[in-house]
Amino acid sequence: MANATIIQFNNVTKQYDNDPPVLDNVSFEIERGKFYTLLGPSGCGKTTILRLIAGFMEPSKGEIFFNGKKINQIPANKRQVNTVFQDYALFPHLNVFENVAFGLRIKKLKNAEIQAKVKEALSFVNLSGYENREIREMSGGQRQRVAIARAIVNEPEVILLDEPLSALDLKLRTEMQYELRELQRRLGITFIFVTHDQEEALAMSDEIFVINKGTIQQSGTPTDIYDEPINRFVADFIGESNIVSGKMKKDYLVEFVGREFDCVDMGFTPNEPVEIVIRPEDLEITSLERGKLQVKVDSQLFRGVHYEISCYDKDGNEWLVHSTKKANVGDQIGLYFDPEAIHVMRLGETEEEFDRRLETYADVDRHGK
Repeated sequence: MANATIIQFNNVTKQYDNDPPVLDNVSFEIERGKFYTLLGPSGCGKTTILRLIAGFMEPSKGEIFFNGKKINQIPANKRQVNTVFQDYALFPHLNVFENVAFGLRIKKLKNAEIQAKVKEALSFVNLSGYENREIREMSGGQRQRVAIARAIVNEPEVILLDEPLSALDLKLRTEMQYELRELQRRLGITFIFVTHDQEEALAMSDEIFVINKGTIQQSGTPTDIYDEPINRFVADFIGESNIVSGKMKKDYLVEFVGREFDCVDMGFTPNEPVEIVIRPEDLEITSLERGKLQVKVDSQLFRGVHYEISCYDKDGNEWLVHSTKKANVGDQIGLYFDPEAIHVMRLGETEEEFDRRLETYADVDRHGK
């Protein structure tokens, strides 16, 4: 059976002169046949990772492996990867067929083989019959498909996508998310996708690497990262969050906003300072008497599928609520939440420490609380 790991970074740093590192001692593994997303704000290092994999630059320190072979100094044209750029980098003077066939002609394949491969690639991206169309006559979504066809026609083991949806309008962008995900499943090869759009990452990925200031803050499935963020940056960057300071009184009991609440977290030291996350959709509007929090409604926006309601408690903490119930600005209301809705974050916890703590939770669940 083939090794599941196709790409491996071991303590990779990328630094220019005496500037702060763009990537700082980064290590991770990419498994074969999955859809990965590198997610983070502009300048965080995600495109640098893509360029290092592609061979467009070399690391300052550390090792990069592809199928178990060190590739630090292997040139880009010798690597089994293809890149789809943000602007697609199509040749405007060539038609669709010749754009897709370009790499095959460089390899000097026979015309019959080129014809067959281009036809198959265009079929994969639903562009059969567009072979003679000029690039200027194609829509944004069609141009993206041409760029993807040009990438897959060379049969790479990995496709790198550098924010290829950013220039599309919202509706087309959503459609292309589904198309890209389905294409990856049909091809069965590894996709590594760069974006700063957290909704895009959650919708498309098997696994997400959340990156900030040149380091990977957290990696995992979309569900894991959304439900169990490791720190304030991840919680705030992935979805919308209510984050307040608190204190872990003991196992399964946490204090914040001056009150104690039952929770499902454990393994902290008594009275350890922590941060608390409650997602807006986990807050239920209720009566003042039933509410675990009492707040005053400050503003309300209708978002189509829910109301986005901003409230403040007596201490000035803002609470964002997503609810199908409408509230009135100025009303005093209660907010109810289950113990499972409270996520407790340990200050300064590494991902390895965080994973070990979650394993402890799993052991408790298996053997009973």
